[in-house]
Amino acid sequence: MRILLISTLLLATTACTWVPIESSGKTVRVLAPGAVPAGCLTKGEVVVTVKSKVGFYNRNPLRVQEELETLARNEAPSAGANAVQAAAPPADGSQRFAAFQCPPR
Repeated sequence: MRILLISTLLLATTACTWVPIESSGKTVRVLAPGAVPAGCLTKGEVVVTVKSKVGFYNRNPLRVQEELETLARNEAPSAGANAVQAAAPPADGSQRFAAFQCPPR
């Protein structure tokens, strides 16, 4: 019983990861799917990954997607971008984002 309790606690703790937004990522916006706004220049692609499954437990897909977007926003400035747009849906905890340099709103 004790091992089961410890295993459950450990699983619950590892399943609750949280990806913080960095200060440079706060200025990066997430563009809606579809056409890229006028004036935006393509800067490349950002690929990010998080754990989507811990042991036999599948994490909440919305939480995984939120963390993927946060990671993409954190990575965009290193590509010289101030905006990201999902290039494909999340798959197994990984997602590709197109990175853009867009004029200020």
